[in-house]
Amino acid sequence: MSGPVEPQDLAPGDHPHAGIEVTEGRHASLPGVDVVRVLPTKGRRTVGAWCFVDCMLPPDAEDPDPMEVGPHPHIGLSTVTWLFEGEAVHGDSLGTEQLIRPGQLNLMTAGAGIAHAELGLAPGIQGVQLWVAQPEETRHGDAAFQHLAELPVVDTPIGPATVLMGSMGGQTSPARRDSEMVGVDLSLRAGSLELEADPTFEYAIVPMDSPVKVGDAIVEPGWLGYVPPGNDHVHLEAGESGGRMLLLGGVPFETVAMWWNFVARTRDEITEAWRSWQAHDTDRFPEVPSDLARIDAPKPPWVR
Repeated sequence: MSGPVEPQDLAPGDHPHAGIEVTEGRHASLPGVDVVRVLPTKGRRTVGAWCFVDCMLPPDAEDPDPMEVGPHPHIGLSTVTWLFEGEAVHGDSLGTEQLIRPGQLNLMTAGAGIAHAELGLAPGIQGVQLWVAQPEETRHGDAAFQHLAELPVVDTPIGPATVLMGSMGGQTSPARRDSEMVGVDLSLRAGSLELEADPTFEYAIVPMDSPVKVGDAIVEPGWLGYVPPGNDHVHLEAGESGGRMLLLGGVPFETVAMWWNFVARTRDEITEAWRSWQAHDTDRFPEVPSDLARIDAPKPPWVR
């Protein structure tokens, strides 16, 4: 299940999407890129199987460094990389070396264990990186990588919607998915839009560049608007300048344990993965062909 609804959430009422929750993201810095992290947040760990959403921001510096993220491990999740500006190279312990450009999707599935590195080819990377928690049926399985150069696009009345994962408007993404979920990138002109929704799904709206109205709630860029299950549509209203936003949704997910780059169910599983990475266990985390420095894992606070 997702995190509990906090007392400050809107009480049920007659307006659209009663019970919408709006939460502010927090700023973080990675080598060569600033991000706003809108999931997980206090009180909400997942939306469907989506368990992590980083929005990569335009650089503040006049001469920023390129993004450089050295080899690091993952378990129990899929990483979804979707760029708006710039280019990057993904390398992983499967031997993959893949350039990604705007409009293309990289999907890396960790299973029991994978390691990867990411290098921006020039300063100014913008986009999102998302994590999807794997269900019990696949999280102990083999690692995999998928690159999609093209994705289906739905023409809504006020702008295009690119289907990253799952299905919307009669279009289905070829991206792998291990649970019932959807991810869509919407670029909207000014106006209102009623998106058909699955009542068994919960949804998140993540504005990228302009505020958007979700039901009766205003969601700012760098914030997340949560729509609970039970709705057969999601009502969006873009302002005069329009806006770009993500729609993420899925069936409420089982409880997960998250720490550093690991998604599991228990602390013991995380501790085991941490020990494997620190011990350079190449059976679980093979070497990544990268010139970037390997990233050591911090010690879990519960390990003595």
